[in-house]
Amino acid sequence: MVKNMSRIVKCGLIQAKADISTDLPVDEIKNYMMDKHVKLIGEAASKGVKILCLQELFNGPYFAAEQKPKWYDMAEPIPDGPTTEAMMELAEKHKMVLIVPIYEKEMSGVYYNTAAVIDADGTYLGKYRKTHIPHVLPGFFEKYYFRPGNFGYPVFETEYADVGVYICYDRHFPEGARALALNGAEIIFNPSATVAGLSEYLWKLEQPAHAVANGYFVGAINRVGHEAPWNIGEFYGTSYFCDPRGQIVAEGSRDLDEIVTADLDFDMIDEVRNIWQFFRDRRPEMYDDLLEL
Repeated sequence: MVKNMSRIVKCGLIQAKADISTDLPVDEIKNYMMDKHVKLIGEAASKGVKILCLQELFNGPYFAAEQKPKWYDMAEPIPDGPTTEAMMELAEKHKMVLIVPIYEKEMSGVYYNTAAVIDADGTYLGKYRKTHIPHVLPGFFEKYYFRPGNFGYPVFETEYADVGVYICYDRHFPEGARALALNGAEIIFNPSATVAGLSEYLWKLEQPAHAVANGYFVGAINRVGHEAPWNIGEFYGTSYFCDPRGQIVAEGSRDLDEIVTADLDFDMIDEVRNIWQFFRDRRPEMYDDLLEL
């Protein structure tokens, strides 16, 4: 008789300050942030993390706080750019799945807010491009930098779990969260750059709600600190994991560089979905009007 093996996987989130002058050349900023995160990734590996997600635009400041052509130089190809290639090597070294959010250059003048997904053997699996692009004043000039994503809602079959990605502002839209579930995601990572104020009260409402409605795990990441010279607000950290019941099972601090980890039991997905039969009871034939409004 074959006994089913439990699918408990240690997952991690990195939240970190962009503690470097934005007056420096872009390459210096990227190199500094890369070196910082290489150390944090190594620390996560030493803790036994098997799936690790970095924060939105991890290798620089949240430059969409201003409209300045300088920041177009942050963009690079995926997967053929230096950051993705370096992360592929790290994934293979640590036997770790990596979700790597950076500024993507498809061609000159065509840029996306993107996350590359790399398997534990260093294989590049694909990318998710941020679908919903905000332009909210003050301090979120994203339409100046990013085209809306055009890859839909892919799910990546990694060695340890089936992973979906939603980036920052996407979390306010339930349609994509449901699409990721229907495409087979077991865990959704939402790398973000969000500040205290207008939407902070939603931080622990929306994503646990997505987890409950769709019966999967969510890892929500937010950077920390104030970023000069813009000082658009406090990036308040508090990155967390929640389970398919909507319970927060691990949470980071508000103001420290940190690796948030949790042992997630993916067998819980079947357990919860067999109780709350939301997929069985959906009525997609009744939802056509949603596509016309």
